[in-house]
Amino acid sequence: MLKHIPPILSPELLKVLDEMGHGDEMVIADGNFPSCSVNDRVIRLDGHGVPEVLKAVLTLLPLDHAQQNTILMAVSKGDDVETPIWDTYDKLLKEGDPHYKGYQTIDRFEFYDRARKAYAVIATSEKALYANILLKKGVC
Repeated sequence: MLKHIPPILSPELLKVLDEMGHGDEMVIADGNFPSCSVNDRVIRLDGHGVPEVLKAVLTLLPLDHAQQNTILMAVSKGDDVETPIWDTYDKLLKEGDPHYKGYQTIDRFEFYDRARKAYAVIATSEKALYANILLKKGVC
């Protein structure tokens, strides 16, 4: 057992977080996201939601200083979906990293393209719709 590491972070996820370099991106995906279809490096955290995973990841992963360090999947036109989980993310990110400057949204297919290029995808059991978040790693 290690001190000060949230127990939700599996050994596999800790390894991936350590391997990531400056500018690498990671997706924390909701339960509807096609994780295995878009990326070969998928870490499963079944039974957990995105907010608790995000909070734990932010204890170890510094966000990039770049303006675009946090990206969410935008609600598709025609979908009548509320996204209160985004407010939760905003609060966790403000508390979790001084380099967070607010999130940006990109459309679903652009998000999929970014996820294909991401270093890894964390697959969760999050039930909220449009709850996918992409983080760009910075330096300590």
